[in-house]
Amino acid sequence: MGHSQAEKAASRERVLRIAARKVRAEGVTRPGIADLMKEAGLTHGGFYKHFTSREDLIAQAASLALAEGSAKMERAARKNEQEPRTGLIDAYLRQQHRDSPATGCALVTLGAAAGRGDEHFKEAYERQVRTYLDLIAGLDEESEETRAEAMLTLSALVGAVLMSRAVADAGLSDELLTAVADQLKRRGPRASAPAA
Repeated sequence: MGHSQAEKAASRERVLRIAARKVRAEGVTRPGIADLMKEAGLTHGGFYKHFTSREDLIAQAASLALAEGSAKMERAARKNEQEPRTGLIDAYLRQQHRDSPATGCALVTLGAAAGRGDEHFKEAYERQVRTYLDLIAGLDEESEETRAEAMLTLSALVGAVLMSRAVADAGLSDELLTAVADQLKRRGPRASAPAA
């Protein structure tokens, strides 16, 4: 009995991780049950052993996709010990992140869907926004402007990646990433500026 329950839990986790990857890459409307189950090596009929509905799966996958980004953001910030804010900016606004939505930040892919989503979806999105704001704010010395700077930084990061993925011109796409990264780094930690 325990072995069967462990297999069921492992299968459920596999479907959920595949769905989270698909949600990051394609949004919440595209992943179909049949395709997800096939990729997980399971039958379509077994879906309801794990989830009550497609909406249930997508909601859980979206929450997982959002939450998975926290560890990546933390690692990116800590790569550059001298300037963690610069490390975070460089990691987030690199071409590899733009070109890999399935493993990238779900805030980029899921923003519009969360805006139209139910309260649970909005709450999951908000939790991740708040987590990122706290992380970014914590990279600088605290000041009255720290939270506002974190909001500006996060908005610029997410917006730049979103637009760089959406435009057809590869040159403009690259320019968006580079220009926004340069401007954010130029702003630097506002708290470290000498008082006038």
